[in-house]
Amino acid sequence: MPHEAPRPSELLDKDEAELLRRALLEWSGPAHCSDQLAVGMGFTDTQDLLNQCDRLRSALADNAPLKPVDWARTLLVTEIVFVSDLVGSGGEWRTTTGRSDEETITLLRVIQRKLAKTISPYYGKRPAE
Repeated sequence: MPHEAPRPSELLDKDEAELLRRALLEWSGPAHCSDQLAVGMGFTDTQDLLNQCDRLRSALADNAPLKPVDWARTLLVTEIVFVSDLVGSGGEWRTTTGRSDEETITLLRVIQRKLAKTISPYYGKRPAE
């Protein structure tokens, strides 16, 4: 897999990066992840997911370079936490993040397009190193 590590500001605008940061935080709040789901999303277990979400949030805030695997994990956990009512924020998304579903999906589609080239090696694969 590629080792290029673009900075958030090279790929996303401030609002897009902030959406990802907020979604990562949801895993420490209303979202509930099993070890099996965490593994499927590219982490070793739920605790690793929580630790990595903290690391990724900091990297996004500090405009630190992220490897493609980190970008893939960040996008995947964002997609799941936003949509899933079973394991994510789902129907409570607006309440917990202050963002409407319409605003979020529009922004998420932009992020998906902007990250497509960076994360393309992980399409259809578990984003793990």
